[in-house]
Amino acid sequence: MLVYPSAIDLSSSSLRYLTRHLSARRERIGSRWRRLAAGRQALLALAHLRCGDTYTQLAAGFGIGIATVYRYVREAVEVLAALAPTLATVMRIARTKAFVILDGTLLSIDRIATDRPYYSGKHKRHGMNVQVITDPLGCLLWASPALPGAVHDIKAARIHGIIEALTQAGIRTWADKGYQGGRGTIRVPYRGRWSTLPAGKRAVNSSHARIRAVGEQANATLKSRRLLRKLRCSTARITDIVKAVLALHLATSG
Repeated sequence: MLVYPSAIDLSSSSLRYLTRHLSARRERIGSRWRRLAAGRQALLALAHLRCGDTYTQLAAGFGIGIATVYRYVREAVEVLAALAPTLATVMRIARTKAFVILDGTLLSIDRIATDRPYYSGKHKRHGMNVQVITDPLGCLLWASPALPGAVHDIKAARIHGIIEALTQAGIRTWADKGYQGGRGTIRVPYRGRWSTLPAGKRAVNSSHARIRAVGEQANATLKSRRLLRKLRCSTARITDIVKAVLALHLATSG
């Protein structure tokens, strides 16, 4: 296998942040010796999370075995996932905002046609449904655990307790038509064809769409990590990967 130098489009603060937490974990569990120092392990994990480099590629690049790469990446993901904020924590932050935007996104996965629970009829492909909460500027605040792609947005929001939490906190929330019936503090556009709606309702829907469009930036933030554009791992690991990406983003985006 040929090896060549490459680069990761992340700031050094991401590397320092993950290195610090990996070093703390090693000290906590009493790890005596590793093939790679904590800084190199952090770099390896970031290459996987940001660029989607495979275990084979990482093993060749770092001069270690594929099994070791797997353990190192999994450990780093678990460390980061534990640092991700809970929904309750995000509600305290969201109370300081004028409003928030709730949206769902589908993370594509590598599945066959028989895996119907993971097939999204809306997007016409297999994936995992992730709910995203964004502030008025489009900054990512929170991402939910992943559910099979066949789960509709409104059902996913109810499963995670998002609508109840937002309503109890009294937080005004803009969402799309996929959240019809959410009630509480959830605001959705008027239903019906544009041509048949009265002028007043069309104006409301246009304003609503402009506000929600800002929330798409959060989905783009998640999918800027090339690993999340096409996940080929076990679906049981996707929630931790999403949490890891969220924690890393929040820690280094300030």
